[in-house]
Amino acid sequence: MEKTYSQAPLPFVGQKRMFASEFRKVLKRFSDKTVFIDLFGGSGLLSHITKRERPDATVIYNDHDNYRERLGNIHRTNELLEDLREIAKGYPRHKKITGSMRDVFLERILQDEQNGFVDYLTLSSSLLFSMKYVLNFEELKKQNLYNKLRQNDYSCDGYLDGLEVVCCDYKELADKYNADTDVVFLVDPPYMATDISTYKMDWRLQDYLDVLLILSGHPFVYFTSGKSPILDFCEWMEQHSGIGNPFRGTCKSTLTARMNYNSSYTDIMLYKGTAEAA
Repeated sequence: MEKTYSQAPLPFVGQKRMFASEFRKVLKRFSDKTVFIDLFGGSGLLSHITKRERPDATVIYNDHDNYRERLGNIHRTNELLEDLREIAKGYPRHKKITGSMRDVFLERILQDEQNGFVDYLTLSSSLLFSMKYVLNFEELKKQNLYNKLRQNDYSCDGYLDGLEVVCCDYKELADKYNADTDVVFLVDPPYMATDISTYKMDWRLQDYLDVLLILSGHPFVYFTSGKSPILDFCEWMEQHSGIGNPFRGTCKSTLTARMNYNSSYTDIMLYKGTAEAA
């Protein structure tokens, strides 16, 4: 019997493991559909669950974050963690790693960095506290390290079995299947007003809103957050559909304000005179 995962094999910020049970129930509402497209595949958990619940259906997993690379190197991640566990043998759990022990840890991690691959997101869950994640060695060196090392190996056996895996722009993928009436879109985009630093994308407000264009005319499962104002925004637009764009034709001035040596933000001033407003 094929194994069904209720969470992604490797850590991934934003995976829908807490929704796994409810998501299975929702899938039963689409018994007549034959194609499920996971537009923002992330860890692939939604795709995996869908294929296990609907083995008869085609399930397309858009791996735009290249999660497959992490899965394909899972043996290297396990070897690194095994070596770190050996180095830390006898060291208290959850204690801060300091001094020579820290130096040896970093030296061992650097070996894999120089050999071509370190899964820093997975490594973060074993060395950092408070949901902190780093993406490279330079960021890791700046952090306090703790002995939170996972005590057993990771496994991803069969996780992607049966899925059609692609890696492309979500709009292109949606357009390809837009005329297909047997499609259900699984839509788990980055959330507005939340941290997306671990995703391989840089989104603006327009990008969040463009996703909504895909939902029209197709069955879908859409995920968002209470921190995101997207639902309130859509309700407001529905109530004021004739407003148009009040900033069309405005002039713009910008200035860059610096908070410290490595942090800055842009202030924007928009203005429209009497002539432009006419």
